[in-house]
Amino acid sequence: MLEQRGDRFWTYEEPLRFLGLDIGRIMSVIRLSSGGLFVQSPAELTPELRAALDDLGDVRFVAPASKLHGHLYMEQYRATYPDAELLAAPGLPARRPDLGFDQLLGDTPDPRWAPDIDQVAIVGHRWLTELAYFHRPSRTVILGDVGFHIGEESPLTTRLVARALRVYKRVGPPLEFRLTIANEASFRRSIQDVLAWEFDRVVPGHGEIIETGGKRAVLEGYDWLL
Repeated sequence: MLEQRGDRFWTYEEPLRFLGLDIGRIMSVIRLSSGGLFVQSPAELTPELRAALDDLGDVRFVAPASKLHGHLYMEQYRATYPDAELLAAPGLPARRPDLGFDQLLGDTPDPRWAPDIDQVAIVGHRWLTELAYFHRPSRTVILGDVGFHIGEESPLTTRLVARALRVYKRVGPPLEFRLTIANEASFRRSIQDVLAWEFDRVVPGHGEIIETGGKRAVLEGYDWLL
């Protein structure tokens, strides 16, 4: 179920198939200093997951990584936790007008979670702006599609495709994402902002979590940019 990874930080992994590949997805759960829960990339809210979340605290905020990543199942959280706020990445309100978001995310964290979480809007891509998060107490960076990390646990086909897309045992976006970066200087500055954080663990959008040595892994994965 929920696996504790660090100080007030948990993850939950569930399967995801994309274009026929098993790439998985990871939800992150942070207990804020205020006691409420910040849920990033929400997973399907099964009765078992709901019970596990309720044991940790009250779900206060539900956040995505981008308009493509991390908004699945938000409607379930809206229905189950009517007092929770749904947060939107740039472009997501137009894609999910059914949700009625409470706040549009950018570079500046809300004061209600700023004591625990920092965030950066990763800009420069032609059609996607993504949010990266940093949980200070557990020294964890949470990424989306800019942070694939396919490893040996993935099926053979996924590993072969990941090699071709340059995300096998490397942290970074797949090749087609790189080829659609419109402003490389802006994208580089965003990644440098992420690297300015003092993190050790990396939770990727898809693939395997890096428990330690995460900053070096991001540096090596982005050697083509930096």
